[in-house]
Amino acid sequence: MNPSPRVVVVDDQALVRTGFRLILGADGIDVVAEAADGAEAVDAVRRTRPDVVLMDIRMPGTDGLEATRRILAGAPDALAPDAPRVVMLTTFDLDHYVYAALSAGASGFLLKDVTPEHLTAAVRTVRAGDALLAPAITRRLVERFARTGAETAALHRDLAALTPRELDVLRLLARGLSNAELAERLHLSEATVKTHVSRVLTKLGLRDRAQAVVVAYETGLVSPRTGEG
Repeated sequence: MNPSPRVVVVDDQALVRTGFRLILGADGIDVVAEAADGAEAVDAVRRTRPDVVLMDIRMPGTDGLEATRRILAGAPDALAPDAPRVVMLTTFDLDHYVYAALSAGASGFLLKDVTPEHLTAAVRTVRAGDALLAPAITRRLVERFARTGAETAALHRDLAALTPRELDVLRLLARGLSNAELAERLHLSEATVKTHVSRVLTKLGLRDRAQAVVVAYETGLVSPRTGEG
């Protein structure tokens, strides 16, 4: 049995931090540190090495987006299995900051009015290595905010490393299909689909399906207007 997740809670409002700590603690989830801004968050993560960071996006000084970049993109071991997973906290479900955070490597987002049950389930889901939000929700974000172009595509030239089948899987992931739907569409078993998804993530150096959807749109593999490649 895996040990309980270790969490850092980051928000400029003390009441929010306290509420989240009490909710998580009641479910056996250990809050190892709290931070009131992004700079404190980076220090807390380095000091405590948590499994999950609950990160407010909008804070005075160093905001959550910059803190996420420092924690994830700047770390050479950001893709390691024990690297922290960042979940963004926001009051809006279609926020360009959320999209930017996904691009920076965050594993999903939560609305601040999340129920206690959803909060604890989300922490455990992300800790297990899964993206927090459904691909269909990620797709809505990407369609609204993604920008394609040579500069963006150049960041992921390793799409060429994917096999034709893996490209098919990535296209369908970007359209919000689940593993079961992928299996039905491609006439494969779910186990085989999971293997293909894992290989796509590994070859592209991505943390989870949320970032895979972002890459599919930003490289032009899938069109934001049609959702099809």
